[in-house]
Amino acid sequence: MVFLPLSSTGFISKNKFLLNSNLNDIEKSLSVLLSLKVPQKSIVSLINDCPGVLDVQFLKKWELGVSKFGDLSVSPLVVRNFLELSRRFQINPDGVFENVKVLKGLGFSEGAVNRVLEGFPRVILMNESQICRRIEFLEGIGIAREAIERVFYLFPGLLGFGVEDRLKPLLDEFWEWGFSEDMIRKEVVREPRILSMELGEFSRCLELLRTLQCREPIKEKIFGEGAFRAGFEVKLRVDCLCKHGLIHREAFKVLWKEPRVILYEIADIEKKIEFLVHRMKYNVGCLADVPEFLGVNFEKQIIPRYNVIEYLRGKGGLASELGLRGLIKPSRLRFYNLYVKPYPECEKLFGRFSGGEDKCRHPVGLWKLFKPPSYPQSKEDVKNMKSYVALLA
Repeated sequence: MVFLPLSSTGFISKNKFLLNSNLNDIEKSLSVLLSLKVPQKSIVSLINDCPGVLDVQFLKKWELGVSKFGDLSVSPLVVRNFLELSRRFQINPDGVFENVKVLKGLGFSEGAVNRVLEGFPRVILMNESQICRRIEFLEGIGIAREAIERVFYLFPGLLGFGVEDRLKPLLDEFWEWGFSEDMIRKEVVREPRILSMELGEFSRCLELLRTLQCREPIKEKIFGEGAFRAGFEVKLRVDCLCKHGLIHREAFKVLWKEPRVILYEIADIEKKIEFLVHRMKYNVGCLADVPEFLGVNFEKQIIPRYNVIEYLRGKGGLASELGLRGLIKPSRLRFYNLYVKPYPECEKLFGRFSGGEDKCRHPVGLWKLFKPPSYPQSKEDVKNMKSYVALLA
């Protein structure tokens, strides 16, 4: 087992009981953990999160009890989660096994059971009636039993939400906005994470959509799959921005000022934020002041402009430090005239967009060269044309 020197020192200082432990017992404990086929990285994180699992007597019980899971084909991650929870809550392997059999008894497939145990291991702390209440809630909005298995497979965390204090009030919120049960059912089956919304969160997302001030084509794309789906897409992007350091108020402000962000994939948004923070060295809070950064093209605008500014900064070509607004807000032509045109060596850094459309435009008056020449018409030509028209009549 390999611990980094610094991390192992800090770990022992926080768990001084290890200094008084028998070295042979610790070696036996690590040997048992490895025999349970738990990956080494998972073992290290398990010991860091729950040092009590090094108790050799506890592990010997699990070594005997884990054979009962053979028929379930549980993954090493599931075993790792079981060890942590059983040690924290003093559950013996037999108790864990009985709780797992509850899921099998409810008709869930082996794949669904394994997925639930990986995504929401605390299900082993629940009794059968608690699980059944979640199932009955989904059946109450018309979701078929086979679709319920899919819901739990895609979003195991749903089992951790209370029915009376969380799920039913959320359903009432959907109805208050005029969405039918049929619409709600279809959206939940399609994307079960909809039920992860906090109470009032969906309303705030729809209020933002209602007050959007953007071009009609953008608004049509946002509402292309309906208002319900659009509200959830707003929630996902708010969560993404908050995960990277913005507060909710700032995240909603960004989406309101730059609605195009609602249309972008989460991965594309995160790529821009990573570039902003780690490469450009700006604070993520800058997005609240310059949300346009997330609305422009990454490859065609952000990278070329950044390359030019970095080059000029390196050679002392900037009279003053350029902020994020000065980098993003100018039009392509204005940026070119300010930072590229005076420095010919920046043309290559700016890429094929240097000079904008001016370099691709034909010289003024060039169309005259392609105008077909005109020839004078003789009397004989006129006579022939009149004869031909007369024949057609």
